[in-house]
Amino acid sequence: MDAWVFDAYGTLYDVHSVVRRCEALWPGKGASLSQAWRSKQLEYTWLRSLMGRYAPFSQVTRDALQWSLASLGIPGEGHAVEDLMAEYLRLETFPEVRQALGSLQGRKAILSNGSPDMLDPLVAHSGLKLDAVLSVDAVKAYKPDPVVYELAMKYFDMKSKSAVTFVSSNGWDAQGAKSFGLRVIWVNRAGAPVDRLGFAPDRIVRDLRELG
Repeated sequence: MDAWVFDAYGTLYDVHSVVRRCEALWPGKGASLSQAWRSKQLEYTWLRSLMGRYAPFSQVTRDALQWSLASLGIPGEGHAVEDLMAEYLRLETFPEVRQALGSLQGRKAILSNGSPDMLDPLVAHSGLKLDAVLSVDAVKAYKPDPVVYELAMKYFDMKSKSAVTFVSSNGWDAQGAKSFGLRVIWVNRAGAPVDRLGFAPDRIVRDLRELG
């Protein structure tokens, strides 16, 4: 039986559902803080991978938050930081996620940059039914390192890479999975052009309702 493997952040879970809490803490700065936080979070994963300085995603996320607060002239100490870190443990799923996952045949897993201390409570809070939650923490490297996508092959004991369908809303992640050899569906929520890296996803959809 084929396997479906999903990115978590931005694909199943809306990372910008933190905006409301950001805005409640600092009116007028919620959207800017959320955008800066996510951008710096990703940047730190890539930089740490290039430098060979892996740290768990929870630390990366906290460091990115504190940098983003400083960049906006907001004090980065006290209960506010803990409040926002806690928001990552209860991110909202996109509206179509439950129905979309329920309609798919085959085994289903998450493959995420998230560390277990963030992923496990998040998945439990959302109640999503999955066969596995795979974290890059097992290999101490971040996507799009090929060793990360190999985790899915090993977990499902697949011999053929094309038997694994990887689904991500992050264009760079979709490119990494395609470079590795998986079958890839890019959830292009923003209508962005395909990155010029020499690969193209097998399918491009607007949201997860189009997977079936």
